[in-house]
Amino acid sequence: MNKITAVDITGGGLSRTSKLGCASFSISAFECKTGSKLAKVEGSVCNKCYARRGTYLYGNVKTAQLRRLNAIDNPAWVDAMVKLIRIQALENDKNIFRWFDSGDLQAGMLAKIVKVCELTPEIKHWLPTHEASMLNKEYKELGEKLPDNLIIRLSATMIDGKPPKSWEYTSTVNKSSEIIGFKCPSKEQGGKCLDCNACWNKSIPNIAYIYH
Repeated sequence: MNKITAVDITGGGLSRTSKLGCASFSISAFECKTGSKLAKVEGSVCNKCYARRGTYLYGNVKTAQLRRLNAIDNPAWVDAMVKLIRIQALENDKNIFRWFDSGDLQAGMLAKIVKVCELTPEIKHWLPTHEASMLNKEYKELGEKLPDNLIIRLSATMIDGKPPKSWEYTSTVNKSSEIIGFKCPSKEQGGKCLDCNACWNKSIPNIAYIYH
């Protein structure tokens, strides 16, 4: 499979945000199951979601995200994602990949992501999610086993909320509460990750992102 075919199968290929500096995968934040409910809740981490405004509202962006969402059901999606990740995630000597810089898990998708991770053992994968019920249900269906190169972080739902207790790896958004775990340095780094790969690090139970 060549890159052009892989891009076509996946509905438009991968994205690359300026903050991360690595390849990532995105679908529309308006397709989030839990996130769409939280977006209506004042004080939630999704209430002022960056992926529901700005350039994410451009027609071409929305069209591309919809193509990616619809492409997930393609039988060749896993192989195509493996091809693209191997090409793009290793650019500039990066061996890291982020799932969902916009959007979140969809029902039945975790098994496919796990397969992609198993087929790219040389790359570290990070998947942030708010879908606690979906995650735990599909994790059990997978025999409660994930690849060593995949870390899933379950996000707290409220700003200044405590880390979720139902999952080993978590993240929080802090505005005025005490920091728990590792403090994300991006706010002091011009909004960029730079050399920090803490989100992929399994020795760090919780990442605390600073509200901005």
